[in-house]
Amino acid sequence: MSEVPPNSRIIYSCYYNISRDGEQFIPEHVFSYQISGSLTVNDGLQVYEFKPGDFRFSRRNQLAKFVKHPPVGGEFTSISVFLDQKTLVNLSQEYGYTAQKRHLPAPAVIPLSPHPLYQGYMDSLMPYVPLSGTTDDPLFALKVKEAVLLLLRTEPELKDILFDFAEPGKLDLEEFMMQHYQFNVSLNRFAYLSGRSLATFKRDFEKIFHLSPHRWLLNKRLQDAYFLIKEKGRKPSEVYLEVGFEDLSHFSFAFKKAFGQAPSLV
Repeated sequence: MSEVPPNSRIIYSCYYNISRDGEQFIPEHVFSYQISGSLTVNDGLQVYEFKPGDFRFSRRNQLAKFVKHPPVGGEFTSISVFLDQKTLVNLSQEYGYTAQKRHLPAPAVIPLSPHPLYQGYMDSLMPYVPLSGTTDDPLFALKVKEAVLLLLRTEPELKDILFDFAEPGKLDLEEFMMQHYQFNVSLNRFAYLSGRSLATFKRDFEKIFHLSPHRWLLNKRLQDAYFLIKEKGRKPSEVYLEVGFEDLSHFSFAFKKAFGQAPSLV
């Protein structure tokens, strides 16, 4: 596995084995190109499949699980450009771009139709990959700006997403948690994305579910794991990440405590 440093604006990913690792929160808008291998993305509502040659746009402040599949005997490679808020605010001020009020929420990941401009732009990024420029590198800043202007040219409706600088609004907490409980993120993250402070999140949560967030999340994830292992014949090593656990040993300990036997013996 290899990736350029996480503070770079341009990320080149290369994996030789199937990978489910990585942050399940999308902090910035991302413009990506699948070079080889395939990518499966699950946002809690929909599953997306991206093959070599596909382009995608991922929205900021979203939860999504990414599974990277290298081809047999080959490698998974992709290149992504992070469209940071500073660049977008500057472009908004420079060109007067503003977002209109959206009536329907956009999906977390938006497949983009192939376009010669996309291919030309992604090809132009490859010489930059070994440079590993940071967020303060003016050369990389120009490439990010170019990506935004390119997307506005080809997908003008993205303007209402790119230049929406509002923080997440208050959501229906029960609906939000039922959709996202399998995502391995902190309570702070759940609180932020549901439009609440951590204290308000915990208070609202216990009013709805009558359990602490930690206990409810643990119970839900273990119930899902039990079903997948017992009824679907899945292996513990295959399901623990899928249901929201961070490591196999913690999952096995919690499972045995809850059900009286190790997951491998169910």
